Amino acid sequence: MTTAKDLFIIAMDPSPGPAVGQGDLSLALAGAELIDLIGAGAVTVEDDRIVPGGPSASDDRLLGEAAAQLTLESPYEQIEDWLWRRGRDLSAAYRAAMEEDGELTRKRSGRLPFAPERVEPADTPTRRRAADRWEEREPVLAALASAVGIDSGRSDDEPGFADEAVTAVVAAVHDAVMELEAVRQRRTIENTAFANLWRGP
Repeated sequence: MTTAKDLFIIAMDPSPGPAVGQGDLSLALAGAELIDLIGAGAVTVEDDRIVPGGPSASDDRLLGEAAAQLTLESPYEQIEDWLWRRGRDLSAAYRAAMEEDGELTRKRSGRLPFAPERVEPADTPTRRRAADRWEEREPVLAALASAVGIDSGRSDDEPGFADEAVTAVVAAVHDAVMELEAVRQRRTIENTAFANLWRGP
């Protein structure tokens, strides 16, 4: 299992609260992958750039794809650039892969046969592991969830991360999500202004 899959499962939880934006989640998933690659020794972070290290030994398909997309030559890629590049439609890729592997299940939201379907994590060891990490308020998972608007219940006063590289990635995820929200707000304002222009006085 990977931090990215744990995060995806937490984000898919049907509990009440605002739905997580797919763009936000994609950025956070890219950050989670990078943190797992750091933990595996496949990359290090130097001056905000991702420096490849040893090969990734993970048998996870999506994490393997992430490792294969690393920039191998200097100047290496900045964390922020990686998040936007790797994160493009990444939540959809995780949903498809996890459905294929039986980690997600489709359920109808009502009793009627034509009621809309929703996708939920299946009751698997994968889901239970993610739930255990969540209940323990594991710092990395909690921080990434917080970036996409999921309240982990952790206090901001709790200790941070021992690894500076992980701290840099989490900070970059927060910045990227804020930037994406700023883009959304700007588009909303522009669209409203355009509609008012055509509506006239």
